[in-house]
Amino acid sequence: MSMKFALAVSAAVLIAAPLLAEQPADPFGWLEEIEGAKALDWARAENARTLPVLEGDPRFAQMRAEARSILTSPTRIPTGSIHNGAVYNFWQDDRQVRGVWRRASVASYRTGKPAWETLIDFDQLAKDEGENWINGQVACLSPEYRLCMVEMSRGGSDSSTWREFDTTARAFVKNGFALPEAKSDVAWVDADTLLVGTNWGAGTLTDSGYPRIVKVWRRGKPLAAASALFEGRKEDVAVRAFVDQDGGAQPFVVRAVSFFEAEHYYAPGLGVPSKLPLPLKSSIEGVLDGRAIFTLREAWTHQGKVYGQGSVVAYDLKLGTAEPVFAANDTQSIETVAVGKTGLVVQYLENVSGKAVRVVRTPQGEWRATPIALPANGVLKIASAGGGTDDAMLSFESLTSPLTLYYASANGAIEQIFTTPAAYDATDVVVEQRFATSTDGTKIPYFVMGRKSVLARGNAPTVQYAYGGFLAATLPVYYEDPSRPQHGALAGKLWVSRGGVLVLSNIRGGSEYGPRWHDAGLRENRQQVFDDFIAVSEDLIRTGVTSKGKLGAIGRSNGGLLMGVVMNQRPDLYAAIVNGVPLLDMQRYTKLGAGASWVAEYGDPDTADWSYMSKWSPYQNLRAEAVYPPVFYYTSTKDDRVHPGHARKAAARLKSFGRDYFYYENMEGGHGGTANQDQLAYRIALEYTYFARRLMGAAP
Repeated sequence: MSMKFALAVSAAVLIAAPLLAEQPADPFGWLEEIEGAKALDWARAENARTLPVLEGDPRFAQMRAEARSILTSPTRIPTGSIHNGAVYNFWQDDRQVRGVWRRASVASYRTGKPAWETLIDFDQLAKDEGENWINGQVACLSPEYRLCMVEMSRGGSDSSTWREFDTTARAFVKNGFALPEAKSDVAWVDADTLLVGTNWGAGTLTDSGYPRIVKVWRRGKPLAAASALFEGRKEDVAVRAFVDQDGGAQPFVVRAVSFFEAEHYYAPGLGVPSKLPLPLKSSIEGVLDGRAIFTLREAWTHQGKVYGQGSVVAYDLKLGTAEPVFAANDTQSIETVAVGKTGLVVQYLENVSGKAVRVVRTPQGEWRATPIALPANGVLKIASAGGGTDDAMLSFESLTSPLTLYYASANGAIEQIFTTPAAYDATDVVVEQRFATSTDGTKIPYFVMGRKSVLARGNAPTVQYAYGGFLAATLPVYYEDPSRPQHGALAGKLWVSRGGVLVLSNIRGGSEYGPRWHDAGLRENRQQVFDDFIAVSEDLIRTGVTSKGKLGAIGRSNGGLLMGVVMNQRPDLYAAIVNGVPLLDMQRYTKLGAGASWVAEYGDPDTADWSYMSKWSPYQNLRAEAVYPPVFYYTSTKDDRVHPGHARKAAARLKSFGRDYFYYENMEGGHGGTANQDQLAYRIALEYTYFARRLMGAAP
């Protein structure tokens, strides 16, 4: 299990800053009351105004059916993780809307026709218990993988319950471990002991709303009787525990002091945790032969040796020595490190193309990397590795190549297990990697996908996508995270097949070229991220791919912040913008949802940081006199990560200006915006119908 925790919260203010000037009262502040009757009535009224328009377009029904067919197809690859001789998979389709958690033997799985054994049917569970259960994480005790803690939330929110489950009995454990609804984390020490971070009562959460105290909870004892192991500070992002089962339980505590910085503590035998001398910008991946494996996001000097930014190191937990394991160069970015039984699998990008190596330590103490021979010029990902084995499963895909899953044995043998049929006809579709020049002269890569004839003709209806934050790379995948539909299968079928062009922009803020690519867009440098996106837009127009009247843009979450900024700064460039579950009010974002988690990314508006944030905060920079494209906002009432008030207030402000816009609020779904595949298909159809109306014109 990786320890790349998606943590989040405010960084400490190191110097005193002047107080912000008194701000006028926000006339739309009442929309921040998530479940307030007035706010919900407003949201329902906006849905009632927007949805009939888009649903009434003749293209909508077909797009919805196409999206649903892709999202619920039985031919999708049932990717899973290997544990104790079995592959575990979570599956949703048109019959199992909430999904099932299931397993098959590795031998059965490798035939390509797994004999599945259902462990939990979430549709049936929700019906039996009368709850809107949405499946979350599963934390199981290795290596047996019999006892598991199963996370479930109501409607898909980040706050969730945890319940103990026995995979042998295929039932929840009577009087077993159970955590009430909260933002919690759990880790197994042994069959009778958990490390738990949760809401322990008043004052036990960080300013970001995450646990700051980890306790030891023993079977048979009430949760209130758990004993403290580690306590962080209120201003931290979160404190979480991790236990590696290499050679017995190896407990660690991670104290995230900011979104990107963490202290790591080692607590053998659950004694007093001792701080490891690793840099703050590092992530622990696991333990191998008594050595903790770390990925470095900043250079580290230890015992006179320098270990470079973006490299993997091994730290001996007994001797305190370190060894270089794998180092990335300027064109590479380490994406995933999986710790196996006797070695590692490292997956990385090289010029935004996926590669993977197997790394083992020789008897002479050297770490040697051997390439895993898989297709090039696409996206390569680790589907499963570790779990007490040196075997691994890796997937390959591209914008035009459907997902294929390979089984890579420890002996070097590679076999193809699954491949998906094409979701659309890509025979005349081409993908080109191009480069735009940003304001500081940096070359920004981007991918262009379209039919040959459409690209040759030029001036095509074009949708440009980017994320640009939090070390997350934008990759040319066929079918990855379906909540981000700007990828090959869905975009190919619903957009490219209809004569549109898709553009993926690898702007700074992501990890396409390692930590440096991300760091270049942090805090006071955030404008550079926006400039990169605009540079790609201008390059698309300059080279004739599209024109101002036919260029649209789409982004969600942090990408929603991006959309809000570019709409304000360059409304002339875009004829359509889809802005999903967005961050927009950057003056109040630390007080909404999990916003306090992200100060290390954006800055703290309650300090002098507001001097630069105020220049681009989307909500504050909406102007009555500006001419905006009719933006399409979507959000979720149940999103407790990025508060729905952001989208609500921006739409309300545009309405007060008399501007045209579209708005859709799903009443469940969490930060993904949807709770199941049917809802997702519906929203994707809304998005592409909107783009078709704006960029292609009326339906024929």
